[in-house]
Amino acid sequence: MTAVPLFTGPADLHTHSRVSDGTESPSRVMRQAAGAGLGVVALTDHDSTAGWHEASVAARDVGVTLIPGMEFSTRFGYKSVHLLAYLFDPADGDLNTETARIRESRLRRAESIVSKIAADYALSWDDVVAQTTPGATVGRPHIADALVARGHVPTRSEAFAGILHPRTGYYLPHYAPDPLKAVRLVRAAGGVPVIAHPATRGRDAMIDEKHLGELVDAGLFGLEIDHRENTPDGKVRLRQLADRFGLVLTGSSDYHGDGKPNRLGENTTPDAVVQAIIDEATGSEPVYS
Repeated sequence: MTAVPLFTGPADLHTHSRVSDGTESPSRVMRQAAGAGLGVVALTDHDSTAGWHEASVAARDVGVTLIPGMEFSTRFGYKSVHLLAYLFDPADGDLNTETARIRESRLRRAESIVSKIAADYALSWDDVVAQTTPGATVGRPHIADALVARGHVPTRSEAFAGILHPRTGYYLPHYAPDPLKAVRLVRAAGGVPVIAHPATRGRDAMIDEKHLGELVDAGLFGLEIDHRENTPDGKVRLRQLADRFGLVLTGSSDYHGDGKPNRLGENTTPDAVVQAIIDEATGSEPVYS
C-alpha cells in the first residue's frame, strides 16, 4: 500500500451527473464537491463513462481527486441491485457491450412507459428528451422531470411516489445482467466492484449470504454502508457480512444535484478504504489534483 496517499480530504464515492440522472454537468459536480470541502469524489453515472473526461478536467481545475467510476445496473431475481464499479478500463469491449445493451433497454423501456402514461396524462417523448443531455442514460428520473415540467407533480420525488410508483401500472422493467456477471465483467476490466446501498429495504431484503459469497469469490470488494437509504438493522447486518467475508465498507452521498435531497459529503469513506480501492484497481488511475 502507498505509504503517503496522493489525495487529502473527505471522500464521497457515489455521485451522478446529467450523463445519467443527476441534474448537473460533470464539471459542475466537481465544482460542487470542492465547495463542499471534499478532497476525493467518484463520478458514478448509471451504466456510462461519458462524463469521465469533463469531470477529469474540472477536478484538476478545482483541486479534488477524481475516482472515475460507474453505477452498473444488475438484477438478482426480482430485485434491482446496483454495483459501483471503480477505476476500470473504460475501453474494455465486453463491459462496453453490456452497458450499451442496458442503456438501449433503458431507452426502450422509457419510451414504453411514456406511451402508457400519455394515455392518461399530457406527456410526450419530446417532453422527456427535453430533460436530458446528448448521450445521457435515459431513465425514469427524466420522465419524472418531464412530469414536473408539465405541472403534473411538484417534484421528482413526488413523481416517483405517485405516477411512477409500480402500483400505478406504468412501471416496466429493463434488461440488466445478474450481479455475478457484472462483478466478473468489472474485474476483467481491471475495476473494483462495491455493492451500492445494499440495505435500503432492511436486512431481510438483502442478497442472502450464499449468493453474496459467490460474488466475493468472483471479486466483490466492498459494500456501501453509510448511505441515507440503508436501514439501521440493515447496517448491522452489513457490518456482520463485511467481517465474515473480509469486505471493505464505504460511505457516500449518492448525490444527484437537485434530483434528490442527498447532499455531497453527507457520508464519506475513510482514506484507508479509498487507498485500498486504488491499490486494487488495474484498469485506470485516479485523476489527482
